Amino acid sequence: MSAPPPTARKPRRLGWPQRVFSQVLLMQLAIATGVTVLATGLFLAPLSAQLDDQAMRRALAIAQSTAAQPQVAESLLSTDPAPLGPVQSAAERIRRATGAEYVVVMDRHGVRWSHPDRSRIGKVVSTDPGAALAGGNVMEIDSGTLGRSARGKVPLRDASGRIAGAVSVGIAYDSVRARLLAAVPGLFAYAGGALAVGALAAYLISRRLQRQTHDLGFSDITALLTEREAMLHSIREGVVALDRTGRIRLLNDEAQRLLGLGPEVSGRELTDVLGAGRTADVLTGEVAGEDLLAVRGNRVLLANRMPTADGGAVVTLRDRTELEHLGRELDSTRGLIDALRAQDHEHANRLHTLLGLLELELHEDAREFVTEVVGVHRATAEQVTEKVRDPLLAALLVGKATVAAERGVALRMAPGTLLPDRLVDPRGLVTIVGNLVDNALDAAAGSEDALIEVELLAEARTVVLRVRDSGPGVPPGQREPIFTEGWSTKELPAHGKRGLGLALVRRLAERQGGSAVVGAADEGGAEFTVVLPEAMTEAESDKAGVAQ
Repeated sequence: MSAPPPTARKPRRLGWPQRVFSQVLLMQLAIATGVTVLATGLFLAPLSAQLDDQAMRRALAIAQSTAAQPQVAESLLSTDPAPLGPVQSAAERIRRATGAEYVVVMDRHGVRWSHPDRSRIGKVVSTDPGAALAGGNVMEIDSGTLGRSARGKVPLRDASGRIAGAVSVGIAYDSVRARLLAAVPGLFAYAGGALAVGALAAYLISRRLQRQTHDLGFSDITALLTEREAMLHSIREGVVALDRTGRIRLLNDEAQRLLGLGPEVSGRELTDVLGAGRTADVLTGEVAGEDLLAVRGNRVLLANRMPTADGGAVVTLRDRTELEHLGRELDSTRGLIDALRAQDHEHANRLHTLLGLLELELHEDAREFVTEVVGVHRATAEQVTEKVRDPLLAALLVGKATVAAERGVALRMAPGTLLPDRLVDPRGLVTIVGNLVDNALDAAAGSEDALIEVELLAEARTVVLRVRDSGPGVPPGQREPIFTEGWSTKELPAHGKRGLGLALVRRLAERQGGSAVVGAADEGGAEFTVVLPEAMTEAESDKAGVAQ
């Protein structure tokens, strides 16, 4: 089979360029050329009229100077017109001295007494001298026996002031046109220079625009903007764009949801919108690093910041709230598995002990042993449920007590603890207590006479929680940073992040109008105090009193 014939290449069409650089350059060159041509035309138009006026005024001035010489009028009145007469001689002398085309002296009848062409002396002038003979000055562009010229005519008076005749002076119009044409090359040179400077400036500006637009066409820019809007509003990551001054340039839908902001914050400074705190520090770059944690409301966010070439930055936000919850649940599950494993060993030891007592037929001792083991667990559960009436919180504390016992830490309720079952947000308090007990357990584990004491008090509608431990305590210089997101002295867990528990405790407390602080316990160690106003519903007795 023969090869197919080669495809003919399509010829390039000449048309409007697509690149922003080329379009802007052409438009600027067209504007510069148009302005230059317009300015040149506007300059040339009045220049021609100005040169005509100058020529006529020059002719009038020569005529006035000629008429002002008294011997001209005397010779006109005392002699006859002759080619070699005194009037002709005086007129020719003036003509040659001034460069005029002609200087004509005439009497009251319009008869020439002087003329460059001597044969015309004694003949009547070809144009009407009536206005000059009537005593007026005349300036005009007209055609005569010597062709087109710029003329000036004035009356010629004798010694007594009577009009004896007139003087007509002409400037060759060709000389005026020559002056105009001589000015044109210079004018075009200046115009060309201005156009060249304008073209160079347009080229430099267009080159800079080319770099800034990456040599894209308008259609490409439009497509990019359309794709950008679609992408920003469709992705499930928050995107925050900032300028070099820290003002918000862009906030996509997901970022608005994660940060709890609206589109009206665009153009405002980020610190004014978010307020002081770690979240604002992470987004503005005060805290540097990758995958930085921040807490906004009850959300745990993972932030990454990328600077831009213009001095601004783009921050991406990912919601890690559910993942953090799963990670903490995984840590708790692993702790429970370790506790169950240890408890399994303990139960095995107890069963072996009970089996030995039964084999030795020490039945009374076996009964007492079983009673003691069961009583310890029952006493712990009864102690918690007697003081803490909320079932969720009581179950949490019973489970934490079991885990603490397996790690060699005693968890007990403070003597004054009493919390009725009237909590507004039991789950929120469970989160706070669970985080504080977990931290206390990590701190107290391994210490001598390891102990955790939990105190829960209800004062009207306010709940006061105190958690004390026998650990090393918190140094005074770290008692405030310890509540900052990402701050931790522990090794990283399985999910790779720490430093959120205490930050969430303070956020939950502040969201309810309360507070969370840490100090030193009386017996050493740390004491965390959380105050939650309006955490309890009104008691039935209070409602009845109000109703009465």
